[in-house]
Amino acid sequence: RREASAAVSVVGMVIKTEVCAFSEDRIYPGHGSRFVRKDGQLIIFSSSKTCKLFHLRKRPAKLTWTTAWRRLNKKFSSIENSGNRRRRRATRVARGFVGASVDDLRSKAKKGKKGGSYAEKAAKREAAKRKARAEARA
Repeated sequence: RREASAAVSVVGMVIKTEVCAFSEDRIYPGHGSRFVRKDGQLIIFSSSKTCKLFHLRKRPAKLTWTTAWRRLNKKFSSIENSGNRRRRRATRVARGFVGASVDDLRSKAKKGKKGGSYAEKAAKREAAKRKARAEARA
């Protein structure tokens, strides 16, 4: 029972993450490294790779794996840009099957639309009778 309750509390817990100064990746607690400049500014890096590139004065926008480059070149993932996703609509394609060709199916569909079902015809007749009775009374 203790294990189950512990698992539930972990799911609801919010983990505070930092953002890498170079690659803009998320840094979870216990990961990454920090650098303090002479002026006292704290800079957080996700890895030694980002730290080295920062000190070599490389521009993150020039490196294709960084978020800065992806933002400049409009390479958004579906998560980042979920509001403007394009959706393809399914298009209907008429296909024949054994015993009926596409033309036969189309002609049957047209006949069905013109005639209507027996119940629909009966309902229309009933409505017409009611209307005639109402006009006769008035």
